[in-house]
Amino acid sequence: MMPRVAVVTVVHGRHRHLRGQRWGLARQSRPADTHVVVAMGDPDVAAVLDDTPGPPAVVVDVPVEDDRLPLAAARNAGVEAARRSAADVVVLLDVDCVPAADLVERYVAALAPDVVRGRRPAVACGTVRYLDEETTARPRDDWDEDLLLRGSRPHPARPSPPEGAAVAGRDARLFWSLSFATTVEDWSAVGGFDEGYLGYGGEDTDFGQRVIAADGHLFWLGGGTAFHQHHGGGGLPVEHVDDIVTNGARFAGRWGWWPMQGWLDAFEDLGLVESDGRGGYAVTGRRSPRERSGR
Repeated sequence: MMPRVAVVTVVHGRHRHLRGQRWGLARQSRPADTHVVVAMGDPDVAAVLDDTPGPPAVVVDVPVEDDRLPLAAARNAGVEAARRSAADVVVLLDVDCVPAADLVERYVAALAPDVVRGRRPAVACGTVRYLDEETTARPRDDWDEDLLLRGSRPHPARPSPPEGAAVAGRDARLFWSLSFATTVEDWSAVGGFDEGYLGYGGEDTDFGQRVIAADGHLFWLGGGTAFHQHHGGGGLPVEHVDDIVTNGARFAGRWGWWPMQGWLDAFEDLGLVESDGRGGYAVTGRRSPRERSGR
């Protein structure tokens, strides 16, 4: 019996990118049974889904308070809705990601018992390639998978197994939530995301640590590609310095070390944060040129 599959996507704006994702989901070699779209303070998501092709969609509304996106809580709400739809496998895709035609099929295959071989809970992480601005901006009627491959590049710091491989590992620092999949049963064993993380940063690395703490494994796939649509930014996220320090402190209190160290070092160089002398950080209250200019 084939497992039922739900794709879960959390959304706040970026409706053009959501349409791009639906374009990819409509072309799957193994279609998803449902697409759970979690709207974080975004009442227009249902209208976007009404005029796009793709699997049957369910919208879950999650409120936003104080402009801090509840990413962890939204992902948990999406998986809970997938569970209610009788899903066996959940694929979590960032709204910016366009799935290659074999993404759902590859994730289902990677989580099969003969691949996992008892190394559970198991979380599979497909390849992510970054689309350039020109390819992202082209009309979707011009897209095909060859175009997306030519107009994208892999992340240089992420695992890149050979095509078709599924390589098990336990380095939780490499986990990210742009594109991954697990079974509903294994999600419960991990405990989902920690909803104490609000706003930007930290919840991904915490989830990876939770997988390993539950004696689980990450499986890096050679394939099952997601194409990350360009959206600007990508530099030092100085506008999120408060969230990064708050969430970093929460993480350090649980796991004994600070994540996002590269960002914290850069913030310290800019005078935006300072070390407390005990391995922690605090925001100085100074503002960067980008923040002062409103960019």
